[in-house]
Amino acid sequence: MADHDVIIVGGGMVGATLACLLGQAGVPVMLLDAAPSSVNAETAGCGPADLRVSALTPVSQRLLDGLGVWPSMRERRVTPYGRMRVWDGEGTGEVSFSADQAGLPVLGHIVENDVVVAALDARLAELPTVRRRFAARVAGLERSDDDPVLCLESGERLRAPLVVAADGARSPLREMAGIETRSDDTGQVALVTSVRTERPHGGVARQAFLADGPLAFLPLTLDGDERHCSIVWSTSPTKTERLAALSPASLGAELEAGIGACLGRVTPTDRAVCLPLAQRHAERYTLPGLALVGDAAHSIHPLAGQGANLGMMDVAVLAEELLEARRRGIAPGDEAWLARYARRRRGDNAAMLCLMDAFRLLFGARHPALTLARNLGLAGVDRLGPVKRLLMQQAAGQRGRLPAACR
Repeated sequence: MADHDVIIVGGGMVGATLACLLGQAGVPVMLLDAAPSSVNAETAGCGPADLRVSALTPVSQRLLDGLGVWPSMRERRVTPYGRMRVWDGEGTGEVSFSADQAGLPVLGHIVENDVVVAALDARLAELPTVRRRFAARVAGLERSDDDPVLCLESGERLRAPLVVAADGARSPLREMAGIETRSDDTGQVALVTSVRTERPHGGVARQAFLADGPLAFLPLTLDGDERHCSIVWSTSPTKTERLAALSPASLGAELEAGIGACLGRVTPTDRAVCLPLAQRHAERYTLPGLALVGDAAHSIHPLAGQGANLGMMDVAVLAEELLEARRRGIAPGDEAWLARYARRRRGDNAAMLCLMDAFRLLFGARHPALTLARNLGLAGVDRLGPVKRLLMQQAAGQRGRLPAACR
C-alpha cells in the first residue's frame, strides 16, 4: 500500500494539470499513466505538427501560465488566433468574431497536445510531492468504508483517500466504479489530419458547416510559416471512410472545395485518422473517495473546440475545493465536500453539451425553412455587436465564476 492523499489515473493534459495544481501546493500525489512513457520532450513542438491539437481559451492559458508551463509551451509552439469565421456552406450566412470585439488580446491558441504534456511533465519533475508512474494500468477498483484501493495489472495495490479518474471518454475507472453515462451517438466520425495551404491562414480559425457536417481549418504556424492548418472534418462514417482512402492530392482537393478555396490549394502533410464521435455525460461526477474529471466525466462534439477547456476548468475547480478542504482538515475523499465540485461543474458542462448538440442538429437539418433560418440567424448575430461580444466571452471562458487558478 502506498501513502498518497490523491491518486490520479490518466496522465494526459487534464490529469497532469491537476497533479501540478495539487503538487505545487504540497499535496502528496501519485499520477498513474497507462502509457509506457511520456511524450518525447525533444521532439514535441518540433518538425511536423502533432495530429492532436486543442483550441485553448485565454482562461486555460492563464491556468497554465500560473503553473509556470505556458512560457515553455510558447517556446515550443503555440499558434494564437485573433479571428474566427463561421459560415453555412449551404447558404450565405456567415459570422465573424475578432479578439478586438471581445476586448481580448487573442481569442485563443491552437496548441498541439504533446506540447502541453511535455511542458507539464517538466513542471511535474520539479514538484517533490508528486510521483509519476508509467505503464501503470489499473485492473480493478476495490471500494469499502475505508479508502478506495486500486489494483494494478502488475499486482500492486495502491490506496488513497481520493482517486481521480482522468482516463478519457471511455474511462475504465468510471466503469469499474459503476457510474453510468448518458450517451448520444452523433452519427459522425471525425477525419483528422494536417495540411499545408497555398495562402497563409492569417491567424484566423475557420469553420464551414457543410451538408454532412462541420469542417474546421485550425491555424498552425510552423517555423514562422502560416501556411499550415490542423483539420477536423466531422461527417458521416461512409464519407469519412471514403475520404481516408483518397490519395493525398484527391483529399486535398476535397478539403479545398469544402472550405470554399479561401486558402488556395490544400496539400495534406500527414496521414488521415478517423475518430468516432459521441457525446457522453456521466450520471454523477463523484462517489465517496472518487471524482471524475475531463472526458471521463463528459465528452463533447469537437465543433466548438471546448473539450480540453472544460477539462481544465474541472481540475481547476476540483483543486480549489480540495485545497480548501485541506485547510479545514477535511479528508479529500469526503463525499459531501466532493459534491461541491460536482455542483459547480455539472451545470456548466451540461449546458455546453446541450448547446453543441443543438448546433449539430440545426446545421445538420436540410429543410429549406431551417436553412433560411440558419442563414438569417448568422447574419443577424454578425450585425449585433453586444450579442457577438457575449458569445465570444462565453467561448473564451470569461463568463461565470472562475476558480482562483484561472483569474
